[in-house]
Amino acid sequence: MKIIILGAGQVGGTLAEHLAREENDITVVDTDNERLRELHTRLDIRTVSGAGSYPMVLRQAGCEDADMLIAVTNSDEVNMIACQVAHTLFRTPTKIARVRATAYLTRKGLFAHEAVPIDVLISPEQVVTDHIRRLIEHPGALQVLEFAGGLVQLVAVRAFYGGPLVGQELGFLRRHMPSVDTRVAAIYRKDRPIIPRGDTVIEADDEVFFIAARRDIRAVMSELRRLDRDFRRVMIAGGGNIGERLAEHLEHSHQVKIIEHNLERCTQLSERLDRTVVLHGSATAKRLLEEENIEDCDIFCALTNDDEVNIMSSMLAKRMGAKKVLTLINNAAYVDLVQGGEIDIAISPQQATIGSLLTHVRRGDIVNVHSLRRGAAEAIEAIAHGDTQSSKVVGRAIGEIDLPQGTTIGAVVRGKEVLIAHDNVVVRSGDHVILFVIDKRRLRDVERLFQVGLTFF
Repeated sequence: MKIIILGAGQVGGTLAEHLAREENDITVVDTDNERLRELHTRLDIRTVSGAGSYPMVLRQAGCEDADMLIAVTNSDEVNMIACQVAHTLFRTPTKIARVRATAYLTRKGLFAHEAVPIDVLISPEQVVTDHIRRLIEHPGALQVLEFAGGLVQLVAVRAFYGGPLVGQELGFLRRHMPSVDTRVAAIYRKDRPIIPRGDTVIEADDEVFFIAARRDIRAVMSELRRLDRDFRRVMIAGGGNIGERLAEHLEHSHQVKIIEHNLERCTQLSERLDRTVVLHGSATAKRLLEEENIEDCDIFCALTNDDEVNIMSSMLAKRMGAKKVLTLINNAAYVDLVQGGEIDIAISPQQATIGSLLTHVRRGDIVNVHSLRRGAAEAIEAIAHGDTQSSKVVGRAIGEIDLPQGTTIGAVVRGKEVLIAHDNVVVRSGDHVILFVIDKRRLRDVERLFQVGLTFF
């Protein structure tokens, strides 16, 4: 696939890295020559220097015969105009744009074929907000992903000493919990992936990814670790778009406080939010945290635009008694360094956004893609089509499907029914199949598995 990426920042660069490894023809456009040189040296891609919204720059990048344009520059306006130019002059089939400003996103009819022709809108702030909200709803989880409209969830937890399943074979789970159907999709032990089998033994500190119907998630979590009590008191450092959206979602069910250093922004937040307490000050001010009883806080969320402020305020809050701390970190290199110590959960907004973008790049009928473990693995939701002659999965039991190495099927969703993937479950046309892929070199094989042969037509 020939793909043009506008913007060589964190999201654009990470996306180029993902797609270049998968044998796509990638061109990255940016005005930062130094960043382009760094990407070109490291990756097998083309680079073009210039403004992504200029027709001549898009032509130079190969927009005339490109399959897809992905506009992820730091400017909403550049992204929008680039999609308009690509549509009007080059008839680019698929146009994806990152748009941050709520003023654009809330205008109905703006992003339509006859208006601003953007096929897929990506709002990083909303993606990250949803990601954090799910973590707050599931205390103790490292990652919570939703599939099939929320009917199925894939949850990552760290197994603790004393958990009923720790030291037991996975086959014990089904005997121990006969009324709950679940499947362990993967285990990471000291950062190395393990494909789970019935005789695989869970060890303390394993990062366990399991899949289950939404209603059964907490029951399975309780087998792997002690359940944390529900979060009620939430303190948010940073009143930007993510902080405001999170507070807006939580304030009617939680006690929420926001710390914001900009006085004008504090005034705006106090006018827009109903029940949230807005505090003017610095999240790294020890006295302010003491005055606001940080020791009673169930979770402290550091969501400013400054990685250092987020890290330092989180460490300070944890040492002063906050039960859990969640930290937004833009520099992906920091994420693995800080998570698991005093910082309980570190979130990379780039990785959260990448999954939304990859959903629209994958071949076959792929409706959901989530990037896992900072891009090391992927969880994919694919729809099975065809019949026994034209499809490699339809009409076959899961145990009979020739899955690529490092790939497991976690669940099958049929209408509103959730079927956890046991070997005797037969896939039908129209089923949503949720897969876990730990070897990303096999992604093309997974996509081909769900492509329909010519006999179907």
